[in-house]
Parts: sequence; structure tokens; C-alpha cells
Amino acid sequence: MKMQNRFVPGMLAALAVLLSSQSPLALAAGGGKSKLLDLSIPDELFKVQIKASCSTVSGKATLYWWSGRMYSRVPGEKDRLLFNVHGMNTRRCEIKTDPKKGLCWRSVSREVMFYLDPETNTILREWKNPWTGETVPVLHVANDPVNLQPTSRFICARDEEGKPVVRDGMMVKDDVVLEGGAAARLFYKNPLAGEYQDYVGGMYHAMEFGTTAIPLASARNAAITDFNDSVISWGRISRWIPWMKMGDREGLVIFHTAGMRLDNFAQLPEVVRNEIDLNYPQYREPPPLDDPRPNETSWTVFKKYVDSKRAGDGQRK
Repeated sequence: MKMQNRFVPGMLAALAVLLSSQSPLALAAGGGKSKLLDLSIPDELFKVQIKASCSTVSGKATLYWWSGRMYSRVPGEKDRLLFNVHGMNTRRCEIKTDPKKGLCWRSVSREVMFYLDPETNTILREWKNPWTGETVPVLHVANDPVNLQPTSRFICARDEEGKPVVRDGMMVKDDVVLEGGAAARLFYKNPLAGEYQDYVGGMYHAMEFGTTAIPLASARNAAITDFNDSVISWGRISRWIPWMKMGDREGLVIFHTAGMRLDNFAQLPEVVRNEIDLNYPQYREPPPLDDPRPNETSWTVFKKYVDSKRAGDGQRK
């Protein structure tokens, strides 16, 4: 999973009218004497994207949590609820201003997601596969890092010529800023497969969905550097998770979750806090801004796990 908030500016002309100082929505957002961001100005609109992902304070740590379920879908059989899931992502952003590109940012993060028994809601250590009958160890998501851009690249409000970068995906409805509808369509060489995927298949093929909802008053308030009142959802459709040991059996897994921005680690559910403290203590804080490491995924982490076991056993299984 790569859960980056994709709150993106678009439809500048329409927003300029909708969020003008005479608009009822703008008047409702005012609420006080704080300076209001003018969302018809690309750099100010762009600040909302940064606030939605982390913070306009460079280096400040922020935290997201989500919870939901994972289902299976196999042709010819009823969908199954396999697991409850709890996840969290802790991140920080590096902010800079470029003479031509205007406001720019990049983020660094690490994230975990735990598979829980759907009946007891306890962390699973092993799982009996209902299709194969085999009991397998559960490898929870523990991706470190999950960085939005490498250290030398930033997302900016304007292009190389200083022209605003217009992106679709945002709308305002009833004093709420909504972003969603887009999908991360993932298709790349599977790190668990060989060098001949173009000929025999085995590509990693998935789709991820994200939605964010933020009060318009918070979005426009220039004094607010990050949101503690944003709500998110995340979903993914992909092939079987590798630790399930399903091989080339036909079928998909579907994640559906909802969550929110939290103020601190103590606000996470107890089951998540306890598991992080016990087995993943480094995930209490995001990576440093100068983190040079390549990103990890569930697939690369699982490959390292299998390779490590094989090396320890002195054989290939």
C-alpha cells in the first residue's frame, strides 16, 4: 500500500468564483479574523495539498490511521471476509520555494498495516489458508520507507516555465473540500518474479483508491498549518498477498477502509499501539527528510523475508 493523499488543485476559474469573498462558502469559511487563502492563486491553493498530506511546517511529523476489512474474490464462489485490518502512516514533508516553480514539497513516511482475526479482532501470527489447508505465518505490512519523491525531486505548484500546474480531482460541497475519484493504476515488474514477465506474465497489477474530506474553513485558514479534522478512505484491488502462498490460483483480494488524521501516537487504537511498541518501535516516527533509501512494498519486504529464511535454512524452499 502507498497511502499518499492526492489532494490536487484543479478548475481554478470555477473555484475563483465559488470561493470569492462574496461566496456564502467563503463567508462561512471566514469564521474569524485569520487570513483566508485565496484559492484562485496557484501557490495558495497548493498549500492546501501540502496541509492535507502533512504540514506546511517543514519537517513536522504527522500521523494517519485507517481501519477496515480485506475480502477475497474468486470466480464461482461467494466473496469471503478474510481479515480485519488496522493501518497507520507517519510522515513529514520538506517544503521549499523555487523562483520559477513557486511552492514545492516532497514527503517521507513509513507505514504498517496489521491483519486481524475477523472474529476476535486480535493480531494474527499465523493463518490457515481455507483453499489449500496449509497454515502459514502472517507477514504484516511494514514498509519503510514509503517516500513520495526522491530527495532531489519535488512536487511544485508551477512548471519549469512558471505556469500553474492544473490537476483535476477536487471539489467543494457544503463547506467541505473533497478529493477522490482518481485511482493509482499500478502495473510493473513483480519483484517476486523473474526476468521474463513480459513473456509469461507475473506482472504486479493492482489499483488503489483514496479519498479525503476536509472542512473548507480549515482548508482556507492560513493560520492552520495541518489538518487534525480530515477524514480519509483507502482501498485496493490486487492479486493474492504473497504470504498467503496461493501461487497462481485465480482470484483477487479487496481492501476497503476508512480513517482519519490523528494528533499523536496515543490516539491510535490500543491493538495498534501495542503491536507497534512490541515489534515495530521505529514506526512511531517518520524517516528523516534526507532519507535516501528506495521505497519498500509488501512484495519487496516479503522477498527479503523469504531470502533471509532460505539463507538461514541453507536451502531453497
